[in-house]
Amino acid sequence: MPRTDPADNTIVPVHYAPPPDYCLDLEIFSIAALRKRAGARMQSLEHIDFYLLIYLTQGQCTHMIDFESIPCRAGSLLVLHPGQIQRFDTNHDWQGWMLIFRPEFLQPFPPAGIRQGGSTYTADAEIFGHLEQLPPHLALSHREQQAVGETITRMQQDAKLQADPNTLHLLLRSQLHALLVRLHLVQDSSRPSPFTAPAMMKRFIRYRLAVDEHFRHWHRVADYAKQLGCTEKTLGRATRAVAGISAKAFLSKRIALEAKRLLCHTATPIGTIASTLGFDEAANFVNFFRREAGCSPGEFRRRHAGV
Repeated sequence: MPRTDPADNTIVPVHYAPPPDYCLDLEIFSIAALRKRAGARMQSLEHIDFYLLIYLTQGQCTHMIDFESIPCRAGSLLVLHPGQIQRFDTNHDWQGWMLIFRPEFLQPFPPAGIRQGGSTYTADAEIFGHLEQLPPHLALSHREQQAVGETITRMQQDAKLQADPNTLHLLLRSQLHALLVRLHLVQDSSRPSPFTAPAMMKRFIRYRLAVDEHFRHWHRVADYAKQLGCTEKTLGRATRAVAGISAKAFLSKRIALEAKRLLCHTATPIGTIASTLGFDEAANFVNFFRREAGCSPGEFRRRHAGV
């Protein structure tokens, strides 16, 4: 299924929109089913607003996430986050599973009025942290492929049960938690996993969510610390404990990522990108981008033209 226009880099917003008769916040379906559902739209650049796990069971492909092309083969598992831009490989024959869910499905924070010190909240925050720390691509061993495949197949079958949606959500959420813990163990199998205090994990999660919401306008860590009710030093400790970098570096990395997306996937003028990302002067943006990416915005755009 070759693309009709490989140079067409129009980005299509894609929302969590299951079939009308499906009422759950998590959906599992095969790549074959995706091809029937999406048709020619599968060739598009997609800006997703949900979490997406793609597990290859047969063949090989090159999946594009943001500006990076990732070679995959049977046993590859891809992890995508809300806000990312992706493109499926429609030039190769490959099969597998897709698992998508709304960001709210993991419930990293309790509803208003619920005490936040309980063990359930702590566990949810840790699971959410495991998901946030997963790399975009995992190559699973044969034994890991068997376990992951069985879990995804079981979830796909359970999602079809005729039962109360709240009960099904509880079942699927527990299965998703178990899957994410398994993937976290796969990632850390070759090195010890440092303990992160629950309080630090919660603070980092809140910081990450705040950065995603405000990075186009807030470029100072002090603004986020004020919103979260903590000091910059405290926020820095939490970010370094979870992400391994300073709070400032984390913020700069997020701004640079958005700049790369706009440069790679749109024809937006560099001056407009600078303004969109909260820079008063285009020159300040160019200096920032060169410091973060090692090249100018124009050079980056030329390198990734047609990706």
